Amino acid sequence: MDIKFSDIKKASDVLSGVIKKTDLIYSDEFSEISGNEVYFKPENLQKTGAFKIRGAYNKIANLNSEEKKAGVIASSAGNHAQGVAFAAREYGIDAVIVMPQNAPISKVTATEEYGARVVLAGNNYDEAYERALKIQQESGAVFVHPFNDPEVIAGQGTIFLEIYEQLKEVDYVLVPVGGGGLISGIALAARELSPRTNIIGVEFDSAPVMTESLRNGRIYKQTQVNSIADGIAVKQPGDVTFEVCKECVDGMLKVSEDEIANAILTLLEEEKLIVEGAGATTLAVLMYQKLKVKGKKVVPLLSGGNIDINLVSRIINRGLVKADRRIVVETVIQDRPGRLQKLLKIIADLDANVVSISHDHNYPDIQIGETLVSLNLEIRNKEHAERIYEKLQQEEYGIIK
Repeated sequence: MDIKFSDIKKASDVLSGVIKKTDLIYSDEFSEISGNEVYFKPENLQKTGAFKIRGAYNKIANLNSEEKKAGVIASSAGNHAQGVAFAAREYGIDAVIVMPQNAPISKVTATEEYGARVVLAGNNYDEAYERALKIQQESGAVFVHPFNDPEVIAGQGTIFLEIYEQLKEVDYVLVPVGGGGLISGIALAARELSPRTNIIGVEFDSAPVMTESLRNGRIYKQTQVNSIADGIAVKQPGDVTFEVCKECVDGMLKVSEDEIANAILTLLEEEKLIVEGAGATTLAVLMYQKLKVKGKKVVPLLSGGNIDINLVSRIINRGLVKADRRIVVETVIQDRPGRLQKLLKIIADLDANVVSISHDHNYPDIQIGETLVSLNLEIRNKEHAERIYEKLQQEEYGIIK
């Protein structure tokens, strides 16, 4: 194997004074949900907003003078881009980053602000990667791979050094998995420092490329990849990371898009922390009881917090609907003064909050002189919704929706 524990220790020295040593945060909420002692490793609070700076900086720090003069190029969905751009700026070298065309604007802007030139190409990480390789061949720049590189993996492994320093009795570490660089580094460090610790990878269920690769004993390639967990949306793992995971990773779990979205919302509401989709996968494992253990010390890695604010808004609205905390009530009233006011008084007396109201005089199934009223309501729970429906029906309001 190309990566040794000594490489991870060396990377820790390189990163000293550059990155934040993110402290573990005990979570009452997720401990209660899962029946374990849960400690967040909040790399969403890391410099550049994600763990990726660790591997990117370590790689660039180890370039020789000729390589630094040639500049660097990378492909990334966003977090690796910022890590590379930051490190390149610190060493005064040129950086070109190829990102998917649908990369969040916030990640593109942040990468450019660190001084890198961004090229948008392809619809996902793998297509951006192909474009980056072509540019690299033309320019002669050094390619900084986001996961399939020993020095990048060594940098990511420094995360476990910090976990172990703060919680030596750690039983499980939950790690988001895309290409496998993060979990490879963590697993290698754990094998040396704490063989008793179980390193569990987490993927989204529509593209479990590492899970399938480990199951089949060879690298599995997905044809389509699309997820709100864009940080782990890759078509296949790396050959280096695959070999490490075969030897060192203790298990793999999968979560769905809805579970990821609900985990983002729960963390935001209960813990006042924001993570991106990839970082929320480990929380979804705990929320939905996919880790079949109790009474253990568990560290879910919150790998990054660089999430597009528009996506956060959609996740919040969708999550409120799914949690029966927002409903839409449609009914027909007479289009006369005071009739809407009467309806709204009933809603107010039931302690529901009106978010928005719309009228439709042209709804095909109503009479002339009637109007369809649609009320978007904030409520407490499903039982609250049922009381609202029951009261409206008692008052002879026909519920359409």
